[in-house]
Amino acid sequence: MLLNIEDYRRAARAVLPRFVHDYIEGSADDGHCMRRNAGDLSAIELTPRVLRDTTQVDTSVEVFGRKWALPIGIAPTGLNGLVRPEGDRLLAVAAADAGIPFSLSTASNMRLEDVRAAAPDGVQWMQLYVMHREMAGQIVERARADGYQALVLTVDVPVSGNRELDLRNGFRMPFRPTPRLAWDLVSHPRWSLRMAPRGAPDFANLTPSGSGAGSTSMQAALLARAMDRSLVWESLAWLRGMWKGPLLLKGVLHPDDARMALDHGIDGLIVSNHGGRQNDASPSAISALPRVAGAVAGRIPVFMDGGIRRGGDVAKALALGATAVFVGRPTLYGLAVGGQQGAAAVLKILADELVRNMTLLGATTVRDLPARRLAAGASGG
Repeated sequence: MLLNIEDYRRAARAVLPRFVHDYIEGSADDGHCMRRNAGDLSAIELTPRVLRDTTQVDTSVEVFGRKWALPIGIAPTGLNGLVRPEGDRLLAVAAADAGIPFSLSTASNMRLEDVRAAAPDGVQWMQLYVMHREMAGQIVERARADGYQALVLTVDVPVSGNRELDLRNGFRMPFRPTPRLAWDLVSHPRWSLRMAPRGAPDFANLTPSGSGAGSTSMQAALLARAMDRSLVWESLAWLRGMWKGPLLLKGVLHPDDARMALDHGIDGLIVSNHGGRQNDASPSAISALPRVAGAVAGRIPVFMDGGIRRGGDVAKALALGATAVFVGRPTLYGLAVGGQQGAAAVLKILADELVRNMTLLGATTVRDLPARRLAAGASGG
């Protein structure tokens, strides 16, 4: 019986080849940052208020003029086609059905146009890596033309984190057969049979038209997160020249960077340490959240990702200043186990847990949650 996110994580481990599982679960260096994400969240205390009418609990939020049914979105994650064929489409539809946003990664295995068409009424954001400015510009123009509502520039990957599990598994683009990989595939026949008709996934948006995967070198650069390291604050004017909708920065942890973002006209921030996959010395996202939220003082929305595994974690993040949270690994677990239905089941678990936690806290709307943050637990807040 799959009752919580941890159950789905264990079930995903059983159905995925090791190299895919390790790609999802992998962290930088020794995994300290990833563990801090979870540990600091668990240390936060929220104080209930009693004798409140909680017959109706409203979990909705409004972001950039759109109503979300939950203060939760699906974070951009790359190579979802390795978890399940057309994984991005399945996640986008699950998100739309739940009334929440889906963020498509530059490292998607599906054309951004096809993902958008799968859920045309849903809220979809486009995440951007800048490896090559001409290519990045083409992706931005295509996302604008196809109706993506926000652009999310990831800023915490000047180089890729040291992900040793991927190195040990020989995880690279293009895939090269090895005896170890062959055994991994034979040991997971359902996954292999599902993937066989399509072959190895590639990065579908690395040509101007999205009609092919681009060069081998460009694919390798994206997998290695070999970014344009000359990108600086002043470069944001280049993006603004192409993108007139909401522009967010993902990967902000320092309050001074939050203030810089305000100075440069950024519309939203995502407090994130890339799920512990980049800098192992980084603070947990939840500990950085109050400082970043304090720096912007409500002038723009602040979101958070990293370590969310329970609806109670969502409540804690909102109590510490987040407008909403994004989840990455949890919906990938659901995708691995049950495709679109599995992702939807994970989202329902988080939604049900959030409603239960809000009811127990005496909070009838998400706006009530900051007032429940009274304890001085070891939250780093």
